[in-house]
Amino acid sequence: MFHIKLAAEGAARSKLKLTIEDTLDSGLPRAYGPDRYRQKCAAVFEHVYESYRERNAGVYA
Repeated sequence: MFHIKLAAEGAARSKLKLTIEDTLDSGLPRAYGPDRYRQKCAAVFEHVYESYRERNAGVYA
């Protein structure tokens, strides 16, 4: 199962943010402006952060 220990590792948070940005940058329509793109990145990051905060304690565990 996907597991990221985000609460204790700032580096993991930064890496996750960059991964989300890269993925959405290559997958979202170009019609999305910079503000909308940042909103989408923030929403995905927040979801992953809240859902996978601890091993076997996430909403999908």
